Amino acid sequence: MSDSAGHRRLRTTGRWSLAALLLGAGLSHLTWGRRGYRIVVPEWAVRMLRLDKDAIVVASGVVEGLLGAALLVLPRDRQRIGGLVAAFFVAVFPGNVHHWRSGRPVPGMRTDRARFVRLFLQPVLVAWAIWATRSDGRSR
Repeated sequence: MSDSAGHRRLRTTGRWSLAALLLGAGLSHLTWGRRGYRIVVPEWAVRMLRLDKDAIVVASGVVEGLLGAALLVLPRDRQRIGGLVAAFFVAVFPGNVHHWRSGRPVPGMRTDRARFVRLFLQPVLVAWAIWATRSDGRSR
């Protein structure tokens, strides 16, 4: 296996893993975590979007699910989708900051440390989305 083939395989694995993460997160927003995730939604987002917290949680779950599915079923558009995934991760960052500042537990984030560490994970997710979806130089 050549080095470029190895990089392509690694990026493909990264893309599929990212899709799985997005699909799982989206599912959690629509099911078991839905109620708890309302805590993450800042009041200014409710005012700005003119939606209640539950609608924002549901909408974000739907978007996560759609982005995850798109990574799997639209390989020709992977760079564009990767940009959308990165933008989504940037867009939800203020909610993560609000959640850290609130100190309130949600599913999977029960400690101040976990909430704080997640803030530093967000840039990693952005970079992951861009890296895993960039062109490998082959014709599509």
